[in-house]
Amino acid sequence: MMKKILVFATNNAHKLEEVQAMVGDKFILKSMADVGCNDDIPETGTTFEENASIKSQYIYRAFKIDCFADDSGLEVEALNGEPGVYSARYSGTRDSATNLQLVLQKLEGKPNRKANFRTVISLILDGEEHLFEGAVYGTIRTEPSGAAGFGYDPIFQPDGHSQTFAELSAEEKNRISHRAIAMEKMVNFLGNGSIELLE
Repeated sequence: MMKKILVFATNNAHKLEEVQAMVGDKFILKSMADVGCNDDIPETGTTFEENASIKSQYIYRAFKIDCFADDSGLEVEALNGEPGVYSARYSGTRDSATNLQLVLQKLEGKPNRKANFRTVISLILDGEEHLFEGAVYGTIRTEPSGAAGFGYDPIFQPDGHSQTFAELSAEEKNRISHRAIAMEKMVNFLGNGSIELLE
């Protein structure tokens, strides 16, 4: 009897480790590199759903192996949902500090600071796609605070907390994060008895 193998469409070792901790010993997670894929999959979708699906479909078509991919971003209410799918390159660069400053600049003078982080996971199991979504709501601070985390974490304060994502411990952030919520839905789905975990 072998544990089920799932390919996570990422080569981000930190992300892989974080998700492996979430799924426990039910599955063996492999990265794209682990299956010999070093391609830079273009994220040409206009929604998180489309981008996650593009990545998972790419892996499945190339390797015919069960896999999942995620796409995430920050959505700011007063900016009509921006940066959204462009969160990683909002300023035209992939520099987190520059992207963060652009959000703060665009929010100057705006009283509405509501925002949310959202993740969508596309899981392909035996050729069939399943989508899972997670979101965490909060507000955008007027200036960055905290040294942990990455991206927009220093300016995002989740509801019910007095600290930004960048001030919370990794354990606390992972417990309440958008990715954790989506991942928990996927793990529950995989373990709900309708899918054979062992083969």
